[in-house]
Amino acid sequence: MPRTTPRLTAAQLALGLRRAGGDIFTPRRLILALKTAIAAGIAWFFAPFVPFADAEYSYYAPLGVLVSMYPTVADSARAGVQSLIGLACGIAIGFGGLALVAAGAPGIVALALVVLVGVTLGGIRALGVGRDWVALAGLFVLLLSKNDPDGFSSSYLATMAFGVLVGVVANFVLVPPLYLQSARDRLSELRAAVASALDRAADSAGKAEPDLPSLREDGDALAELVVAVAADVDEASRSERANIRARGVGGVHDENAQRWWGLERAAYLTRDLLDVLGQHERLDERHGDPALLDAAMRRVAELMATPPADDEMTTRVDAAWQAIDAYAESLPAPDDTSDAHDQPGLWLAATLGRITDISRRVSDALA
Repeated sequence: MPRTTPRLTAAQLALGLRRAGGDIFTPRRLILALKTAIAAGIAWFFAPFVPFADAEYSYYAPLGVLVSMYPTVADSARAGVQSLIGLACGIAIGFGGLALVAAGAPGIVALALVVLVGVTLGGIRALGVGRDWVALAGLFVLLLSKNDPDGFSSSYLATMAFGVLVGVVANFVLVPPLYLQSARDRLSELRAAVASALDRAADSAGKAEPDLPSLREDGDALAELVVAVAADVDEASRSERANIRARGVGGVHDENAQRWWGLERAAYLTRDLLDVLGQHERLDERHGDPALLDAAMRRVAELMATPPADDEMTTRVDAAWQAIDAYAESLPAPDDTSDAHDQPGLWLAATLGRITDISRRVSDALA
């Protein structure tokens, strides 16, 4: 059977480049960097006017911006609050260390205890990103407060809080991030990867000699991609919260949710299919007619490569079912096999059928 989908799609090339270079040159990263720079400058300029804070410690305001500036508004607010709670805990520990020094304990003992307690409290999961600030804030109070621990601590906390506030407001006002379109593109990458994996597996099926390294490589790549896309879809959902740009985009959110539901399952089933094919170095009568298996897998690959609600979807669903039925007819009857529980062909046919049915359901939901 001729190849029907490309071995390496443009979406997969883009994924490879993204893995190598990260997000450094993406618009979303550059916008975040620009907003952070603006917010840090504003925080630094106005920090001397923060009540209950000494202007000498104004440099903590830009630090507050950095700890609160996250890709989404909701994440920024949560990280800012968690950081401030962690700072407050650390300041309290630092005061404990100063009390030990005032009582006559050696400074090295006080420092070790502050670090010990700070790192221990940093294990509280509820503190989130604030966990990293507990021990650090304790050390700052112990080592940098000099003869004015009260003034240093209040200035430290107040200027950091001001920086956090500036960061959250800047993220809310200056092009608040909305990643629904990015999630949609990532879902398309996953769809292309599933289609390509099925098409590559069809090569093995048609020759009745599975390419075990290729099957394992594709299965591992799908597993990695599913994890990455899940994170992007979740981030896109979070980006809608407290976002003035999220009004009227409910349709995109619902579409992404429906597509993710189907693609997550299709990717899982495809990995299972690759695993079943990779259990034997050569296909035998239990796998049915190799040519018909090749055809069934290519028709399902064509179906997966078709965007949801596409005009060709119905035609390709029907073609996939016909190819799967033809392949299923080539399989030996359960009574004709020596082991009724060892029938990989039946599993392959059932898995291809499940992928086809999931694609149909998603398409119907989005039509």
